[in-house]
Amino acid sequence: QVQLVESGGGLVQAGGSLRLSCAVSRSIFSFGFMGWYRQAPGKQRELVAGSARGALTNYKDSVKGRFTVSRDNAKNTMYLQMNSLKPEDTAVYYCNAKDGAFSSWGQGTQVTVSS
Repeated sequence: QVQLVESGGGLVQAGGSLRLSCAVSRSIFSFGFMGWYRQAPGKQRELVAGSARGALTNYKDSVKGRFTVSRDNAKNTMYLQMNSLKPEDTAVYYCNAKDGAFSSWGQGTQVTVSS
């Protein structure tokens, strides 16, 4: 069973930065896709930043230029660097990894951005 654990969330003021980490219980080299999702209260979970094999990344339009997703294969960890945070970024952020037909989720980490 693959386990994913998010960390790094917290409370920051608008304009501040956070770095989220997703620690995986095994090598992440073989995952075809990993990504960060977020879910605000009463909202659907949405993809924020994706990382596919071959160093391909994609971002939700509203976070482009502010968020950066990366993988450290040696550490079995995926990161989300979040800069210039806005109140609308407030949500629980989840890590996801896909391997063929399998999809694994972490339990989430809360990010709150005050105005």
